[in-house]
Amino acid sequence: MAKPLPAARAFTLVELMVALGMGLALSAVLVQLLLAEGRQGAVLVRQWRERTFQRRTLDLVRGDLQRAVAIRVGSAVGSPCPLAGREPVLQISTAEGPITYTVGLPPSPIWRGRVLMRCGPAFGLDGEPSQGASQNRVVIDALVPKGFRAEIQGVGQVRLGMEQEFPLAHGGVQRLVSGVVVAAATATLGP
Repeated sequence: MAKPLPAARAFTLVELMVALGMGLALSAVLVQLLLAEGRQGAVLVRQWRERTFQRRTLDLVRGDLQRAVAIRVGSAVGSPCPLAGREPVLQISTAEGPITYTVGLPPSPIWRGRVLMRCGPAFGLDGEPSQGASQNRVVIDALVPKGFRAEIQGVGQVRLGMEQEFPLAHGGVQRLVSGVVVAAATATLGP
């Protein structure tokens, strides 16, 4: 006679429901982790992009300072562009003409918050300032109040500082701060 087969042990409905619930909970945790990783990645990409813009802006001001004949902090005497209520933070006299940097409200609603504007000679195709008429252009936006600073620091040196602020998609604020000290040894520094 053949031996009967042993009874197979099966999962009960309760065990299956518990396993399903644990699997769903684990899946929910993994989805939350992936979403958080995506948000963090977006924050890091924005930080990298905005720091690149800050570095380019500081390089532009540094180049203007290195061509300077005279530098005045917080002044706009003889600026060829209208200030439109913006606060002058730096005026640079060059052989090509005066350059004035101002901070204030943007000229149009496409910009994010307060802006730094440069009024001065335009750049030619060779990357050098031209002798033509001055142009007033936004250099960078999203500045906090007093978001761009220029201070005379030591003999022949100007310290530049910049601070921006961005709202985060999931709440909160991201702040980016940059600074550099520029040697302007050939220029006359004024208040």
